[in-house]
Parts: sequence; C-alpha cells; structure tokens
Amino acid sequence: MTTKEERSQHATMTRPAPIADPVTATGGAVTANGHGNRRARLDPRARYFPESQFGGYSDIDQLVVFYTRVRSLLEPSFTVLDIGCGRGKHAEERTARTDLKILNGRCKKVIGIDVNPAAHDNPFVDEFHLVDASSRWPIPDASVDLAVSDYVMEHVENPDLFLAECRRVIRPGGYLCMRTTNALSYFGIAARVIPNRYHPAIVQRSYINPRKEEDVFPTRFRCNTVHAVRQALGRHGFQHCVYGYQSDPAHFGFSRALYFLGVMHQRLAPRRIRTAIFVFARRR
Repeated sequence: MTTKEERSQHATMTRPAPIADPVTATGGAVTANGHGNRRARLDPRARYFPESQFGGYSDIDQLVVFYTRVRSLLEPSFTVLDIGCGRGKHAEERTARTDLKILNGRCKKVIGIDVNPAAHDNPFVDEFHLVDASSRWPIPDASVDLAVSDYVMEHVENPDLFLAECRRVIRPGGYLCMRTTNALSYFGIAARVIPNRYHPAIVQRSYINPRKEEDVFPTRFRCNTVHAVRQALGRHGFQHCVYGYQSDPAHFGFSRALYFLGVMHQRLAPRRIRTAIFVFARRR
C-alpha cells in the first residue's frame, strides 16, 4: 500500500492546471473573430455538435454526463474506491471536462486499486493498492461509501467475483457507479471480432484525441449487455438503474462518412444497443 505522503511528486502533479480557454480547447476549432479554421473543417464533430467548439465537449458527452451524476452522489465525508484507477492519464492534459473525473479533494479519501503497477503513480488517489484480478481486494468490509468503475467491466474475466467484491467493500446504502462498453453495440462487436493485439493501433487511428498504447488493455466482455448487468447486480444485492447511453462518435473522427453514420446511430438506435452502458446502483 502506498499513501499520498509517500509519493513525493503528488503535490506538484495535482496542482490545478490552467483550464484551456473555450476558444482553443479543441485545438483552435474556432478563432477569436469567430471564423472556423482548418481543424473546424476537418473535424466532423464541429458540424454536428457545434457547441463542442466552446469547451471541447458536446452536450451529450458521456464523460460529462456520467461524472456529473457521480459528483451529485458524493459527500465530503465519503470514502471513494476507484476500481481500475489507472495511471491518471488525464493529468497530462487537464481541461474543465477531464477535471470532472478528479474526486479527491471533494471527499474524505479516494482509494485506488488496479492490476497495473503503473497506477501506483496516479496523482488523483490518496491511497493505492495493487490487486490480483482473481483475489480478494485489500479493502475492509463495508468501508466504502461510493465505488467508481470506469470502463473496467469489459476487461474483467470473472464478473461475479468482481461484483461480490464490490458488495463486500461497499457499505449498506453505499453506491456503485459504472460505465462500460456495450457488447451488443457496433463498437463492442468490432472489439470482439478484431483480435486484442490490433486494438492499440485502431484506437490510435480512430479517435480525435487517441489514448496511448499503454492505456489500451485486452477486452473480455463477460458481462456487457444491459440485461446481463441487471441480472448480475440483482444477484449481488444491488438496487440499480442500468441503461444504454451513446455520446458523439469521437471514435469515427477520422472519417466524415463514418461519423455521420455514428451520429445517426446515436439518434436512432434503441438503448440496448448503444455504445456504452451506464450503471448507478445502491447496495441493499
């Protein structure tokens, strides 16, 4: 276990960075005199979601929607568990949007757990534990008020063990907030069909702001439909709200044609086949 005090760089890494000006937050999509530049013409998001040129996100941005609800549940006295906390990659380029993910400073303590040793350096957790995916987490029973699992479930080999551990560590009445990839969506189907070894290269090519290769992990999809998640949460004693959600199709930012199809899918597709699954649950 490591604590905030034991990581000497924590204070400087977490010092609030200047928030990008709305005019430049999307890489110069709009100039000061209101004229779109080359990026605005190339980025299809600027056409279908023009508000994204002011602040760098659309009105339906799923990160903003998800973490706004998470924050609405948060209380200053809460102990928060960040399951699969990662290395805190959003520290590399902070914006008002990505800062919504930062919960330490808004609660009593944020504990991070991850199977990846690189997560030890996450500057947004106050305490870190390296865990084994097949073992009991080193967290006391009923000690967590709110647990967040952000795009982790699709990587989990044993969802029942995962949810059993969630139930064990969350106090009665405590919250579990998750978002994960929907296996029934076009994104989930593609991820299952394409071998894991090709995923990093595809992510690098597809997204407007791609993740680094070190932040792309193998997917399993053992419990990644709305129905499967609802059933699993019920078995493990959670009152829940589980539904499909779809943001603007940033993963098609490289192609105007595919981006248009993604927008049509976002507007017309039934919730059960939308690209993401949102979960907000309370332990009984």
